[in-house]
Amino acid sequence: MKFIILTGMSGAGKSTAIKMMEDIGFYCVDNLPILLLEKFVELTTLQSTELQKVAVGIDIRSGQAFGELRDVLDRMKDNGVQYEILYLDAEDSVLVKRYKETRRNHPLSGGERVDKGIAEERKRIAFLKERADYIIDTSQLLTRELKGELDKIFVQHQDYKNLFITVLSFGFKYGIPVDSDLVFDVRFLPNPYYVEGLRAKTGNDKEIQDYVLQFSEAHVFLDKLEDMLNFLIPNYITEGKNQLVISIGCTGGKHRSVTLANELYKRLSEQKEYGLKIEHRDIGKDALRGK
Repeated sequence: MKFIILTGMSGAGKSTAIKMMEDIGFYCVDNLPILLLEKFVELTTLQSTELQKVAVGIDIRSGQAFGELRDVLDRMKDNGVQYEILYLDAEDSVLVKRYKETRRNHPLSGGERVDKGIAEERKRIAFLKERADYIIDTSQLLTRELKGELDKIFVQHQDYKNLFITVLSFGFKYGIPVDSDLVFDVRFLPNPYYVEGLRAKTGNDKEIQDYVLQFSEAHVFLDKLEDMLNFLIPNYITEGKNQLVISIGCTGGKHRSVTLANELYKRLSEQKEYGLKIEHRDIGKDALRGK
């Protein structure tokens, strides 16, 4: 039997994930009292049960009993119980925003600000993140992307490396994305903005792609960037990094950066060791401004 303990930060998407686990064939129980966990494991592992896949949601809502979880997990391990921990996380700023949008109180905030509760929760559940078999950072994930990550782990049984990469194009005139880990400036390439008939098109259009990629410098840049990432990514995975944002910028974020971000995404897509998505933050801003 496959037994998954689903946990992580409040607001990181555990309730959504537990529903997704149910959709892919897991028998799911959310917010199981910690004092019942060992008994529940005993019941689900009886030879008479037909359960093959079980997921249990456990988090800080367990109150004072949460402090006993470490000992419970140790006893389960000593008794030969095979389990895996799936840990959902998100950046503090994202968690605060989600709580404000839903107008809910954090379980540990009491009468104080939400960020105080988040900080306290991080301290209390740090041991779970250290023990986790899978860590998914949902800061940048859409619901369908989270579903895709769970599908990779529990349906396709891919070798999951706990890293999700976002390739992000942007325009320097609109500011560098604050969540960037790596930033690359491609304004050294000729700008199709000044070429007759190309200004209104974007890096998603073949005409722009052909123009940008006709220059050997674009291919040299991509080759060197890919080579550097092939070195960095395994080391990021070893270090335990969960989220990597690679930002590629040009002046307006519409032509050169979009083209090269798309090309980098294609190259990285050949790898199976991490989640991957692409975003074009500023691709339509010139049009909105009437330029």
